[in-house]
Amino acid sequence: MKPVPNGARSLAEETVAFEHTLTAHHPELPPVYSTPDMIRLMETAAFHALQPYCEGDEITVGTAINIEHRAASGIGARVQAEAVLESFDGKFYVLLVSARDDVQEIGRGTVTRAVVRVGKFLEKMKKKVPNSR
Repeated sequence: MKPVPNGARSLAEETVAFEHTLTAHHPELPPVYSTPDMIRLMETAAFHALQPYCEGDEITVGTAINIEHRAASGIGARVQAEAVLESFDGKFYVLLVSARDDVQEIGRGTVTRAVVRVGKFLEKMKKKVPNSR
């Protein structure tokens, strides 16, 4: 992995659709943006912030999340997640993440990611799962 400067950043955006809502997971819940979908968007932004620094078959994978979901967003809201590299401690990259809808901040926290080599990672997975290819 090439050196990643503190402050490296990326954005990810989506419009809240029915499949992103609590109702999609359980019909008795309200039709608001789900926390897992907000976290997925934050993870996507974090991935894209680090990916330009990866070399060969390297990618980064999530290893920890610490997120607050602070406000609801409904169907049709445009949500933008931002990830900014805060620190690196030898193996782990910690990114500050936030999400906003058209009106306000809806979530914030940190995402931690580590670099893996895809080929080596897949070889390890083959050893863990019988009959995998």
